[in-house]
Amino acid sequence: MHGLLNIAMNEKETFGSLSAQQYDIGDIVGWTTWDKIEESWILNYGILINIENKFLSNRLVSIATVKSLNEPHDLKELFTISLKLVNKLEK
Repeated sequence: MHGLLNIAMNEKETFGSLSAQQYDIGDIVGWTTWDKIEESWILNYGILINIENKFLSNRLVSIATVKSLNEPHDLKELFTISLKLVNKLEK
């Protein structure tokens, strides 16, 4: 068992990489943000532009770049794991 533990600790996957596998560039995705004034969640939509792995706080994390449909001309960088698939791009 000790050998398996070492392998798991040494080969950490990128945080969010499993959820990133379900997406393709061009997919329509959704995510929520908290509205402090209304004290409620707001649903946002966007088009997936890019997915890449970045080091944040000494951890490799999957980050998605999304073109927001709610706010024109706005690109958002979000944790890939926080996205929900709305519509898959047809190939």
